[in-house]
Amino acid sequence: MSVMPSLPWLLDYLAQVSLHPSGVLSRTTHWVPVLLRSCHLEPALAVTVFVTALAVAAGCGPAGSAAVAAAVLAGQLSIGWCNDAADAQRDATCGRADKPVATGELPPRAAAVAAGTALGLCVPLSLLSGAAAGAAHLGGMVAAGWTYNLRLKHTVLSPLPYAVGFGSLPAFVTLGLPSPSWPAWWAVTAGALLGVGAHLVNVLPDIENDLATGVRGLPQRLGGPACRWLAPMVMLTAVGVLVAGPPGAAKTSDWVLAAAAGIVAAAGTAVPSKGRGRWPFRAAIVVAGMAVAQLLVRGSDMA
Repeated sequence: MSVMPSLPWLLDYLAQVSLHPSGVLSRTTHWVPVLLRSCHLEPALAVTVFVTALAVAAGCGPAGSAAVAAAVLAGQLSIGWCNDAADAQRDATCGRADKPVATGELPPRAAAVAAGTALGLCVPLSLLSGAAAGAAHLGGMVAAGWTYNLRLKHTVLSPLPYAVGFGSLPAFVTLGLPSPSWPAWWAVTAGALLGVGAHLVNVLPDIENDLATGVRGLPQRLGGPACRWLAPMVMLTAVGVLVAGPPGAAKTSDWVLAAAAGIVAAAGTAVPSKGRGRWPFRAAIVVAGMAVAQLLVRGSDMA
């Protein structure tokens, strides 16, 4: 049974059942592009591609890798829609023109329905990889993302869901192998560090608005200047773990990759962003991609 059509099916379903503010069901396809704009599609696809690449490198095979891709995509979509539904009032106050819920194009209830539907799909899709792997994904990345959205983003523990979520992704892959096993320590550690780094740079453009609306996570408490220096350090530490942690001596290509990651991280986070610039977050995605490239080389050693 193919698992990849889940996204088109989900969007078609939500286009039929999304709710107007009045509570009346709408069957217009206008909802599809609006829902796509609301789901944080860029990071959702980036995480999905990265984890699918890990699954391929680790030896999950075509069917196993497809199951991983479908589960991760559904989970990321649920987290993205949950974020917009939970932040509806705050985003409207901040004038977030990039968020359909904040502009009134998408009712908060519709985003909540989308989040719940994607979460419901994520459960069986995750379990396609096995009970242990499914538990690692649902109890790690998915639960962490929802906990962040609904509570921990407002506290000093805001990096914790990112660390737990991204650190659990190697376990989702290796526990779903034909011969399940726990992932190597360096894969989990690097994933957790990359998650924390992504959290730091993701909030950089919005720190002032966050503070004005009562969001006081760790990056907001540290302030923008501190986060700009801390974020590349965390991400580069992750790359360093991937270079030095796996068995065997590091090759020249490993150190070249680490140097390139350092340049990208510095370019994306050290240069001030104007307005709501997303370059720090995109730089984090590029560095994460480099880290995944390193994991691909060491994929057979991850389990």
